[in-house]
Amino acid sequence: MGSGDRHLLNFHMHLPHLHHGKKEVRDIPRGCLAIMVGQGQEQQRFVVPVLYFNHPLFMQLLKEAEDEYGFDQKGTIAIPCHVEDFRYVQEMCSVYTLKFNDVGVNV
Repeated sequence: MGSGDRHLLNFHMHLPHLHHGKKEVRDIPRGCLAIMVGQGQEQQRFVVPVLYFNHPLFMQLLKEAEDEYGFDQKGTIAIPCHVEDFRYVQEMCSVYTLKFNDVGVNV
């Protein structure tokens, strides 16, 4: 493993208690998490498959969130990037996941 991989091994995610609003929890399919993307008025809620969290582009967004907010943020995970940039990352994660699922590789 390279020296950059050590940081990834120490990565952990604090998941908030999900009993705040029962309706919000019910609209999240199994295997997905809700996140907030953007800053200020631009913030939007997205529901993404947890598989995306393994994609290098998504990991970079999580690193940016760590740099911006630290690991002590409360509630939903917040990603501090423009919504359009996130949509691009979301599309790349989707293509990556579909590509490897089609050939029988577990991602």
